[in-house]
Amino acid sequence: MTTAILVTGGAGFIGSHYVRTLLGPGGPGDVSVTVLDKLTYAGNPANLDEVRGHPGFSFVHGDILDGALADKLMAEHQHVVHFAAETHVDRSIDGGARFVHTNVSGTHTLVDAAHRAGVATFVHVSTDEVYGSIESGSWPETHPLAPNSPYAASKASSDLVALSYHRTHGLDVRVTRCSNNYGHHHFPEKLIPLFVTNLLDGRSVPLYGDGQHVRDWLHIDDHVRGIELVRTAGRAGEVYNIGGGTELSNEQLTGLLLEACGAGWDRVTRVADRKGHDRRYSVDCGKIRGELGYAPGKDFATGLAETVRWYRDHRDWWEPLKQRAAL
Repeated sequence: MTTAILVTGGAGFIGSHYVRTLLGPGGPGDVSVTVLDKLTYAGNPANLDEVRGHPGFSFVHGDILDGALADKLMAEHQHVVHFAAETHVDRSIDGGARFVHTNVSGTHTLVDAAHRAGVATFVHVSTDEVYGSIESGSWPETHPLAPNSPYAASKASSDLVALSYHRTHGLDVRVTRCSNNYGHHHFPEKLIPLFVTNLLDGRSVPLYGDGQHVRDWLHIDDHVRGIELVRTAGRAGEVYNIGGGTELSNEQLTGLLLEACGAGWDRVTRVADRKGHDRRYSVDCGKIRGELGYAPGKDFATGLAETVRWYRDHRDWWEPLKQRAAL
């Protein structure tokens, strides 16, 4: 029997890779996928070109805040994987209202419709940023939420809204919280694609503050594999951290990107630190390892080299995006 999966935000970076993975070679084969995407600046229809001709694929151009549309789609699907969100921290600092509206109200619209339609499983894709900042050690899923940016606060709120529908109504909600993603098809406002595309164009790159902010890096191949494990084998009402296992300071990462692009430190411009910039993120992945057998499979050196090569070879994908967004 074919499982009908609704993927929100499926034209974005991570969502589109999830869809391509499900419907591509080696995918489960027993699923159909409907992508719901508003196609904001970060949603790119070209991200789905590889699967557009697949008999199990369909696309709906719409807003997760559209309750009538949500009701219709929930009635037609057994599973939901919810990626759709405003995600860029810098944009949230400049204006948080859109983040609250989309991430919190949009998630509520979806889980409420899912509950009323009797959806079997609702996977809510979140972020490690909901935990705040940690000086040492790693966060387990039980760590209190302490978000510091409007973006992170909106995601923490959406996590709680989604989980409340499990605790109150019994909806099978499963939440994933990932570390920083990287890979191909990443919109070029985020650190790695911004730096790579700037360096390939002979431009400088901006490094915040002292460059000692630490992030754990997760390749999208590993992330979508973790999400699929949670969808197919996770437990209702549970949260699962998904990490990549490679912690680097932004300065260390910058050095690796300079080397990969054949550039020197003269191309780095030190800029004032971002407001409320979290110092370090680190997730404990013991739960998803122990319960579901997850382990990151892509070593960072290989993944970064593949990513740089993809941007070098796909200027036709990212150049129009940078021009449109004036990045």
